[in-house]
Amino acid sequence: MLSLTVSTPKSLSLSYSNSFLITHHPLSHHQQKTRLPKTISAAAKPLPPQQQLYQPFRPPPSPLPAQFRSLDTNGRLEILANRFGLWFEYAPLIPTLTQEGFSPSSLEELTGISGVEQNRLLVAAQVRQSLISSKIDPQTLSFFDKGGAEILYEIRLLSASQRVEAARYVVDNNLDGKGAQELARAMKDFPRRRGDRGWENFDYTLPADCLSFMYYRQALEHKNPSEQRTAALEQALGVAVSESARKRISGDLEGRDDSGEVKIDVESRVKVPVVRMRVGEVAEATTVVVFPVVCGAEEVEVAPWECGSKGEFGVVVAEKGWNRWVVLPGWVPLAGLRRGGVVVAFGDARVLPGWVNRRYKEEAILVVADRGGKEVGADDGFYLVAHNGVGGSGSGSLKVERGLQLKEMGVKECLGSVVLVVRPPREETDDPLADEDWE
Repeated sequence: MLSLTVSTPKSLSLSYSNSFLITHHPLSHHQQKTRLPKTISAAAKPLPPQQQLYQPFRPPPSPLPAQFRSLDTNGRLEILANRFGLWFEYAPLIPTLTQEGFSPSSLEELTGISGVEQNRLLVAAQVRQSLISSKIDPQTLSFFDKGGAEILYEIRLLSASQRVEAARYVVDNNLDGKGAQELARAMKDFPRRRGDRGWENFDYTLPADCLSFMYYRQALEHKNPSEQRTAALEQALGVAVSESARKRISGDLEGRDDSGEVKIDVESRVKVPVVRMRVGEVAEATTVVVFPVVCGAEEVEVAPWECGSKGEFGVVVAEKGWNRWVVLPGWVPLAGLRRGGVVVAFGDARVLPGWVNRRYKEEAILVVADRGGKEVGADDGFYLVAHNGVGGSGSGSLKVERGLQLKEMGVKECLGSVVLVVRPPREETDDPLADEDWE
């Protein structure tokens, strides 16, 4: 009886203990209480400094002027549509609206500001900010407060220091957008013209001298003497600032060299302009000309005589097929050469008369000739002849000879009269402004 009484509670206690082991067993509950503070203590322990990756967010400063920061979308559109404020104040509104999904065309429809003008305003505002960063004087900067976006946009390609000098020159001479564009191009192009005639006499740190050199170089493209050449030299002289530049231009105007003596070198009698192309000049030219390229005397006559653009798309059409062509900018000497123009490619300038050999030795050149002018004149011009003979017949290589020398030889006709000599673009590794150019 006793064994039965004892066994029954034991089985019951085992049953109950098995159920409480899962949820409410006193021992398990006690163990949880003793272990919990250890877990909390481990979580509360600070991480080492290198593991604290969280950084508070700091929004970038707003590009908008303070008076526009509280405006909603409609308010900003109204500012642009009515041109409230100065141009450089409302220009930053354009990118904020673009970020909200407005396209240039939709902004133009809502505000009346064309896509081109939107771009001009944004770029000009950036140029203006660069002038402020360069600590330009406030009086010069105030010149561009009203209507200055067009002017500042034109000097965008200059370096930061050049922009400051260009801005001061614009203010001192009250230039408009077109004048600023001409000035910027002259300053940008000047280092690329290293080695050109008279380049060393002009100071590239002076915007006026850069502009003067551009006019001076244009003057050399005209025949000497001519009214166009004289007018361009006078324009260059009126702009030049440095004494060496003024002396150089005055010497060309008076037919004298730097020492004041009358020029006796043959270069002063040459009537063929020599120009050096620059990289990208054909792409930037408003007009271009296309000529066939020949390498031998037998090709001069058989090359196409006429080539021009036709139709609304300006498709270039030649009277017959040819393998080699060259595209040149529409320079003044080439503008009237519509029929009979041909280009001779020389690998070495030593084929030209001696005055060229001394300066442009071992340089590839292009010689543009007019096949319509076969008669050798009495002046000291240059003419295209066959190397193994004289006159307008014969085969073989080509050569350029002086008119006076051909007259002495009794030659009256040639293959064509030389119109222009083109030198190749020069590598810009020696550009003194290469490290400062604004991208």
